[in-house]
Amino acid sequence: MQPAKTLEPDQASPGQACPDQAWPDQAWEVEAVLAWHDDNAKAAIRALLDDCKHLRQQLALAESAMSRGMTRGWTPRYERDVL
Repeated sequence: MQPAKTLEPDQASPGQACPDQAWPDQAWEVEAVLAWHDDNAKAAIRALLDDCKHLRQQLALAESAMSRGMTRGWTPRYERDVL
């Protein structure tokens, strides 16, 4: 197992409006993913696709284990809404 790499986003300037305060710069996220994979774009894409597949499997497992009463009728969606 490899040690975890920690990367911190640049601090947003005061008064700067951003939709997600935890990660103010979405371009930074892309750079962080590429840096994690030593600037190998294909490896980064493969890892992100593998993560999506894993999360979909986890969502399907959780859906099968949950009762409808527990979620008050909510069911997960496997595809994102189109903007």
